[in-house]
Amino acid sequence: MAVNGAEIGIGILGGGYMGKAHAVAMSAVGAVFNTGLRPRLEMVCASTADSAERYRKAYGFRRGTEDWRVLVNDPKVEAIVIATPQTTHRAVAEAAVSLGKPVFCEKPLGASLEDSLAMTAAAEAVGVVNMVGFNYVRTPATQYARQLIADGVIGDITWFRGEHTEDFLADPSEPANWRTTGMANGTMGDLAPHMINAALALMGPIVRVMGEVETVHKTRPGGDVTNDDHAQMMCRFKNGAMGQMYFSRIATGRKMGYAYEITGTKGAIRFDQEDQNALWLYRRDGEVATQGFTKILTGPAHPDYEPFCQGPGHGTGYQDQIIIEARDFLAAIEQKTALWPTFRDGHEVNRIVAATLASAQDQTWKNVETF
Repeated sequence: MAVNGAEIGIGILGGGYMGKAHAVAMSAVGAVFNTGLRPRLEMVCASTADSAERYRKAYGFRRGTEDWRVLVNDPKVEAIVIATPQTTHRAVAEAAVSLGKPVFCEKPLGASLEDSLAMTAAAEAVGVVNMVGFNYVRTPATQYARQLIADGVIGDITWFRGEHTEDFLADPSEPANWRTTGMANGTMGDLAPHMINAALALMGPIVRVMGEVETVHKTRPGGDVTNDDHAQMMCRFKNGAMGQMYFSRIATGRKMGYAYEITGTKGAIRFDQEDQNALWLYRRDGEVATQGFTKILTGPAHPDYEPFCQGPGHGTGYQDQIIIEARDFLAAIEQKTALWPTFRDGHEVNRIVAATLASAQDQTWKNVETF
């Protein structure tokens, strides 16, 4: 029993970039949010016994393994975080939910539309808690943007523009690697889901899409590129608003270009993740001479900010988004009910990705509901 609540044994699959982020988040979340459930880092799984032991020591897990089945079936592992490549998601999730164990899975949910549907159906059939890792939408600034829109501050929404742009493969001399092989690892599979999720969170359902997908650098040192470098899509939201999104891993100069603009009848909102502690708000009221975008620096008055820092403008960071996710996952387990975004929400993102890819191939508009 923990000091402020019951312990829960956490098993994390993957100890790399995201595995480490989730391990750190689970170690810190109880202190930051005073959660009812207190995570215990029970077991980590990696591709080899040596790497599992290295991660165990580095992150403070009790045990390590190279076999995901050992982790999933261990009785002391009570909740599971999947932070491994998309091709592994389905088997792990199906095995875990069959045992009634809550599962948090990094995006995108599975390596295909079929995977995500099967994972969703499996979790819903037994009513087990499930969640997908869309961390960027949890910044205090974007949570506040959702509030402003829901409260009608900028009026009826007429237009949305979003992007997720980075430049980690902008240099054509960068060697081929796992990211350049297979559509699940391309821009539509890797980057697009984050901004599509943001669009759904901010604007509501997408009903139609029209897309273009392109591989700019078709060969790289070491091999051919078999997936997409960048893509663009037009869309129509259920609320009637028009939208446009662009995704790229070759956007020279962009490091974390998760950005959006939203236009309403009474105002507008702008946000850029590279300046994640600021939200720009325009209100169409008052004297014309004083109208203009106002920069709002996030602080304790904004969602999920104060637990990290009591000073306005001091800011939160990337790791804090993962800690907020951990808080939400633990709350879902404690309340015995799935909280947004669920596997179903992750599957909806995958449907839009599939519709966009089909549109790019056929060069015509596609209705999302048919996927």
